[in-house]
Amino acid sequence: MDLRENIKLQPMRGAQIVIVLICILLTMIDGYEILVMAFVAPHLAKDWNLTQVEIGYLLSAGVFGTAVGAVLISPLADKIGRKNHILLCLSLITVGMLLSATAQSVPVLVAYRAFAGLFIGAIVSSLNIIVSEYSSDKRRGTVMGIYGVGLPLGAALGGAVTGPLIMEWGWRAPFVFGALLSLIMIIVVMYYLPESIEYLVEKQPKNALKQYNKIAKLLNLSEVQELPRPMVKKSLQKTGSLLFGGIMLKRTALLWLGYSGVIAAFYFANTWTAKLVSDVTGNPAMGIKTGVFILIGGVLGALLFALLSLRLQPRRVTAIILFAGTLSYLAYASQVQSGDINLALGLALLVGLCANGGVAAFYAISPPVYPAAVRGTGVGWMIGFGRGVAILAPIFTGYVLKAGWTPHNVYQLFAGVLALAGLAVWLFDMTYRHHPEDPEEVALTVLKE
Repeated sequence: MDLRENIKLQPMRGAQIVIVLICILLTMIDGYEILVMAFVAPHLAKDWNLTQVEIGYLLSAGVFGTAVGAVLISPLADKIGRKNHILLCLSLITVGMLLSATAQSVPVLVAYRAFAGLFIGAIVSSLNIIVSEYSSDKRRGTVMGIYGVGLPLGAALGGAVTGPLIMEWGWRAPFVFGALLSLIMIIVVMYYLPESIEYLVEKQPKNALKQYNKIAKLLNLSEVQELPRPMVKKSLQKTGSLLFGGIMLKRTALLWLGYSGVIAAFYFANTWTAKLVSDVTGNPAMGIKTGVFILIGGVLGALLFALLSLRLQPRRVTAIILFAGTLSYLAYASQVQSGDINLALGLALLVGLCANGGVAAFYAISPPVYPAAVRGTGVGWMIGFGRGVAILAPIFTGYVLKAGWTPHNVYQLFAGVLALAGLAVWLFDMTYRHHPEDPEEVALTVLKE
């Protein structure tokens, strides 16, 4: 039995749990760095006298970078390996965060945030893949749900530390703090995170056998004299066919559409809520508090996904969370309109539970869709496509608020977006009714057609 089968069928070992924990820490940093601008914005707006539209562009800059990075840089993981890809991204995230701390104008800060976003967006696909591949079949949905806690927890960390950092050293301090976190994790990844086994077997890079046996030793398993044979020969590893051929076209289209909807609702809730509540109350601290409530709800949402995945198929759990998100956004819209801030804070937990929990759910269900040969590309392009659409959410919100829309109207709009995302996931799950679950088996079928 090769390492892949052993991991799939056997109970998870301590080493696998450590690997998952490292990836959770990395997603925490990712969540902090992509949303730190949302917590800095109320303070920066006062210092630089920013308009709503300028804030919208600043909030969207990082999202734009993550979209482009997911499309252009994520596929490198299928060529250089998941671990090298993670190290590359962490190094350049560190540079981008330090540059952001030096900005003296809005255009320069937009450029630096976009640069950092390139690698913040690209790193996610490799992290998702590592966690998915080192999880057993029986616990994969639950493990991926727990892993999904990292993104909202890291963003919540941003909400918790941003205020004290800004009070002590100004709005630039949170960016320096993020750079230091990334720098520390470069060392952790270098020494403690192994390569993807699927990548070693399917791509067979230089020293693949040595790395494979090193992982076997880490898992207390026997070393081998040669690598297992790839499921799909290198000569047949055609990216276009494996992503869009046969049934994969329908799966890819529905998966990407569903992710686009939930990530747009996610970025709207996480980037604009703090500012909107600050405007209503006249208190930036209340805005940050609401943003933290949404992120705490996101942690609960990821844990709820993990719990429900013990009983239900993760794809169906994802659809349930998105339909529940529709109701929570509508309820929150009503409370924002009524001006009941205390009740709105409570409902913010539900908004975060569904929006952030929905994102965590997509990170769980997407890696098993694609064969190992193109998994980094498939997951990365899903993230890039979705975030490309989501770029419009903060900018669009800035313009419609300027045009006279109320927060009530905008929340209603994104409630509808979540409903459409839930429908896409339900239809995506239907594609598995008469087709195999194993992506390698699907790949062989597609290549024969």
